[in-house]
Amino acid sequence: MRYPRMYMRKADGDFEAHLVALSCSEPPEGQAQWSLRLLADHVVELGYIESISHETIRRVLKKTRSNLGRK
Repeated sequence: MRYPRMYMRKADGDFEAHLVALSCSEPPEGQAQWSLRLLADHVVELGYIESISHETIRRVLKKTRSNLGRK
């Protein structure tokens, strides 16, 4: 018998709101647009979350239907 894995959610609603706002802001100097890895690194630097993968960033932005850099 296999038991389903249980994972704690890292991204709550408050974090998701910060992430979406950050992804809509101007990218860092020298960058044309935000990448998933840049966003992951930046939210950790800002202290919004202790650690997060670029894949989790992708899932959160996909869920919120965000569009990186396209207007």
